[in-house]
Amino acid sequence: MSARPQKHSLTLKGHRTSVSLEPEFWDAFRAIAAEDSRPINALAAEIDAERGADVGLASAIRVYVLRRLMDRK
Repeated sequence: MSARPQKHSLTLKGHRTSVSLEPEFWDAFRAIAAEDSRPINALAAEIDAERGADVGLASAIRVYVLRRLMDRK
């Protein structure tokens, strides 16, 4: 069972923001950024730019992580 979401700080467009993610999603997100040799803030900024106005950043990150993991199969 997953733990409660925890807040993590990110910098997007020069501004600090926080996103609440479960530890498993945060760990997978960090691993994906490392796998791509990209800073986590750069990956978060890309996801932020591509998400719709009605989608929260945390949700967009979760979906991104899920899709990346599913693509590996």
